Amino acid sequence: MFTERTGIAVWLHSTKHVRQLRKYGVIHYVSKSMKYGILYCNQKEVEETLRILNSLPFVEKAEQSMKPEIRTEFSGPVHPKEKSFEYNVGI
Repeated sequence: MFTERTGIAVWLHSTKHVRQLRKYGVIHYVSKSMKYGILYCNQKEVEETLRILNSLPFVEKAEQSMKPEIRTEFSGPVHPKEKSFEYNVGI
C-alpha cells in the first residue's frame, strides 16, 4: 500500500538550483543559509538517484539518511545513571 521512502541530504553550492531537484524526488526542506536540502525518494531508487545527484554540477555532495539503520527500540534506561521516577509520591 505505502511505498518505502528514504531521505537524501543534498549539499548545494548555491540554492539557486533547488527547483531542478524536483525531478529526482519530493523536496521536504531547504536551508538557504546552510545551503542544503532534504529530498525524499523511493527506497528502491536511492542508489541511482544518489549517483545522478552527485554528478550534477550544482551539487556539492549528496548522502543518504541513516535513519532506517538506527535502532529506535530501547529495553531499559538510555543512560546507566538514569533512574525510574515514581511521579505519584506524596499524592
